[in-house]
Amino acid sequence: MVGVAILCAVLAAGCGALGAMWQHAGVREVPGLKLTSAYRLMSSRRWVYGFLILLGCAVLQVLALALAPVSVVAPLNALAIPIIAVARAHKLTGLLAVAVLVATAGIVVFVSITAGHAVPTDVSAKVALQAGQLVVAGVLVCTVVATFQTGAVRALALAVGAGTAYGLVAVLVRDVTTTLPRIEWLSLAGLVVAFLVGAWFIQLGYAAGPPDVVVAGQTVVNPIVATWIGIKLLGEGTGMSGLTQAGLVISAIGAVTGTVVLAHYHRVRVEA
Repeated sequence: MVGVAILCAVLAAGCGALGAMWQHAGVREVPGLKLTSAYRLMSSRRWVYGFLILLGCAVLQVLALALAPVSVVAPLNALAIPIIAVARAHKLTGLLAVAVLVATAGIVVFVSITAGHAVPTDVSAKVALQAGQLVVAGVLVCTVVATFQTGAVRALALAVGAGTAYGLVAVLVRDVTTTLPRIEWLSLAGLVVAFLVGAWFIQLGYAAGPPDVVVAGQTVVNPIVATWIGIKLLGEGTGMSGLTQAGLVISAIGAVTGTVVLAHYHRVRVEA
C-alpha cells in the first residue's frame, strides 16, 4: 500500500507543477485580482486548465494520504519544485542541475526514511484542534506580513501562508479518509476552509510576484508543516532512533537548500 501511495504522490507532484504553471499564466491575464473579482479567473482558459489539472492532483493526494502516513506522503509534494524548474529552464546549467539533484535527493532520502519508520496513527479531535490553532496563528502572521509588503516579499509571505494551510489539509484529509464511512464533520469543515484559504493565497501570490517564489514557498512549507504535525503531534515518529531523526533533519536541510537555490536561480534569470 505504501508503494502505491508513493506513486500517487509522485504523480500528484507532476500534476501540481504543470497546474501551477498554467494557473500563474492565467492569473497574469486578470490584472487587479481581488476576492470580489475572483470570478474573472474563469475567463482565462489557461487558469481553467490549470484548475482541472490541480483537481486531478488533489484526487491523487487524497488517495496517497488514505494509504500511507502523512510524514511519508507530504514530503513528496516538494518534487513539484525540481519538476517546474526543469520544465521552465531554457537550458540545463551546472547550477540548475546541482540544485535539482540536491533537492530531489533530499526529498527521496527523507521519504525513504519515513516510509520505513513512520507509524500510521489516527487523528484525534484534540490533535486536530491543536494543529488547527497552530496553523491559524501561522496564517495570520503571513497575512500581516503580506498586507504591508509588495512584490516578491508579498508573494513569498502569501506562499508560506498557503503552504501552512495546505499542511493542515494533508493531516485532515488523512483523518477524513481513514474514518470512512463515518464522517468527521469538524475535520471535513476545517479541511475545506484551509484548502480555500490556501488556494486564494496562491492566486494572490501569483498576482504579486514570480511563480517560482510562490511554488517554492508553498511547496516547501506544506510538507514541513504536515510532516511536523504527523511526527510530533500524531506520533508517527514514535520509536525513531536519534540516528534516524538526524537523517531526517539532514535530508530536509538538503531539500530546502536545493529549493532555495532553484528559486534564486529563476529570479536571477528573470531579472537578467
